[in-house]
Amino acid sequence: MSSDKIILDNIDNDYRSYNELIKLYHTYANDHFRTINVEITQWFSANNCSVLGAILTELQTNFNNINIDPGPAKEILEKNGFMAFFGHARRNDVYDTTISYLVLEPDDIRYFSRYISTELFSKQSLPTMTELIKNRFAKSIYEIFNNAALHSKTKKIFSCGQHFPKKDIIVFTITDSGIGIKNAVNNRFNSNLSSIQAIEWAVEDGNTTKEGVSGGIGFSFLREFAEANRGRIQIISNNGFWELDQGRIKTAFFDSEFPGTVVSLLINTADEAENYVINETFEDIF
Repeated sequence: MSSDKIILDNIDNDYRSYNELIKLYHTYANDHFRTINVEITQWFSANNCSVLGAILTELQTNFNNINIDPGPAKEILEKNGFMAFFGHARRNDVYDTTISYLVLEPDDIRYFSRYISTELFSKQSLPTMTELIKNRFAKSIYEIFNNAALHSKTKKIFSCGQHFPKKDIIVFTITDSGIGIKNAVNNRFNSNLSSIQAIEWAVEDGNTTKEGVSGGIGFSFLREFAEANRGRIQIISNNGFWELDQGRIKTAFFDSEFPGTVVSLLINTADEAENYVINETFEDIF
């Protein structure tokens, strides 16, 4: 079994960092029975354990062995439970700054709903919301999970997050290793959209690949919430990058395709607005 080493340097929530993670995947995507040593240097945004975990799990399906040197990220990655998947003990999160790393099967929606309630909506620093908005926010996150389970053909769904009290933000990320939004949309409608065009279609209210039902509330509501909250939503799928950050949209193509879809939310916890003015139309997803 041959071995190799790759360095992840300063991984944050931006185009460059996602591109580096995609490069890691494609460096070893066709390898088998290799020992892959991953070294983390400088900063690693802990919510991206969702992305890294999906990539490393895909590489493990080819009988590759993964070793991780977490470097300066050791403490936070032990607190959120990520390193427990690679032989490390879990560390107690005394200050409750993490949203645990979770790997679920596509049919674990009920477990995921409990996870969201206990890990995300238990944070006291979340902006004050009406019960209607809080309920819709939660169900929109469930819809992201549900879409991955029903349409992406993924075998696993990965989630993780981090709370930055001094920066007044919470970042939460869901990742699947399925066929991606572009393929799901083009297969459903016999179209030929690019990855960015498919993402842009998916974030519009009412658009869905489901047959015979209304939908689209997952992406469209979270987009509306991000705008009202002055937060951020990022979607990475196939080779497309789409970001809405404080009302400004940015798109770009990656050098290679990500093996699935990433949805990352940044919640501005300093927002003092108690009532968000958001489209009232809502369909129960269950």
